[in-house]
Amino acid sequence: MHLLSHAAPLLNGVLAADPVRPAAGTAQLIIAAVISIALIIVLIVWVKMHPFFALMLGAAVMAVAANMGFAQAFTSFSAGLGSTVGGVGVLIVLGAVIGRFLTESGGADEIVDTILSKTPAAKLAWAMALAAFIVGIPLFFEVGVVLLIPIVMLVAKRAKLPVILIGIPALAGLSALHGLVPPHPGPLIAIGALKADIGITLGLGLLVAIPTVIIAGPVLARPMARWVPVMAPDTLIVSSGENKGKRPAFGVALSVVLLPVVLMLLMTVVDSLKIGDTVIGQILVFIGTPLQALLITSLYAMVVLGTALGRSMREVSTITGDAFGPIASILLIVGAGGGFKQTLVDSGVGAVIGNGIAGSGMPLLLAGWLVAVVIRLATGSATVATITAAGIMAPLVGDLSSTHVALMVLAIGAGSVFLSHVNDAGFWLVKEYFGLTVGQTFKTWSLMECAVSVVGLAGVLLLGLVV
Repeated sequence: MHLLSHAAPLLNGVLAADPVRPAAGTAQLIIAAVISIALIIVLIVWVKMHPFFALMLGAAVMAVAANMGFAQAFTSFSAGLGSTVGGVGVLIVLGAVIGRFLTESGGADEIVDTILSKTPAAKLAWAMALAAFIVGIPLFFEVGVVLLIPIVMLVAKRAKLPVILIGIPALAGLSALHGLVPPHPGPLIAIGALKADIGITLGLGLLVAIPTVIIAGPVLARPMARWVPVMAPDTLIVSSGENKGKRPAFGVALSVVLLPVVLMLLMTVVDSLKIGDTVIGQILVFIGTPLQALLITSLYAMVVLGTALGRSMREVSTITGDAFGPIASILLIVGAGGGFKQTLVDSGVGAVIGNGIAGSGMPLLLAGWLVAVVIRLATGSATVATITAAGIMAPLVGDLSSTHVALMVLAIGAGSVFLSHVNDAGFWLVKEYFGLTVGQTFKTWSLMECAVSVVGLAGVLLLGLVV
């Protein structure tokens, strides 16, 4: 059963649509793809154009160069944008609402503070990795960074430890979850494009993420702290998560984080026990699809992190509305990435590249990772890399088992976070927060992203041998 189809039928239908058949040869299609991707890179990196318009123009150039015609320049782009936003947009909105209530109520801070309060100084790096891993499940990467960096600074200052020793484990936890585990946008989009089982992907994603965070986080942070022994700057030592009302209990806050994970994993239980035709099985499948699971969690968060803490319904409504503004840009970029991906698919270049990979004898999981790496390096966007790589690899996964399709999602996700550098906003965010030079940022943050990507791939390949 392709479980995401319950939540995102439009997204799943994108690749099934009849593609536009251009009268273009293989060489012309490859050249068109190279030109369009190069244009996107130039517009984003050098012209500083917003990625939405860069992707839109790149899709138009791709369509025209591939002989799809001027009249069809934006047809595939519009279809892909609508399908992607229609399938994933609501999930992003619901995830943003959950994250907003966690941060506004102090619930995320309660989770972090509880973990840190029970941790000896020698284990602080491991505690930060655990805290980031937990709060990173429902929170977008950028939200998690903004939430955790002040805590990292405060802990490093109090413990008189290099900020890298505490910060890298936190960043590794957030990055691994961002690339590997739904309900983050990248994995969800890849799941829809490849028609993967979300329960299997979620379970395997968590399995891969745990050793990835350990190696790329606390283990790698020790030598990094020697290479870059920077202490926490006083200017960024601020109190974390001060909210006007009372905080929720640790167990309540943790229940909001884990509820969507538990609900989505129940779908895998239904398939494993083969009870999908029973009433109980149908109910579990219904509440465990991403849309319903996140909707239930959002409503639950409004109660336990809102009205139960003394907030009025008007205040709850205000907090909910405040969650929508910051994700507008994310929705546009994700949608535009889907539009560009659909143009690649409809032009036929996706099939050409896919056939080339298939004929090369390269293992498909490695190929999916490599395609995502190339696009990530070129554009600086993990989401664009995931969307485009999923579109290119989709024609090749039809004969794979459900577990290996899920592993393809994870391979692409691992590739999408490889080597953050100067064309990635996250690079500059970490540099400025930690007070690093460009060289120090490459030695720490960029290297950590490479470790997350490579260790994640290794985990995927190992699982591919045994499942």
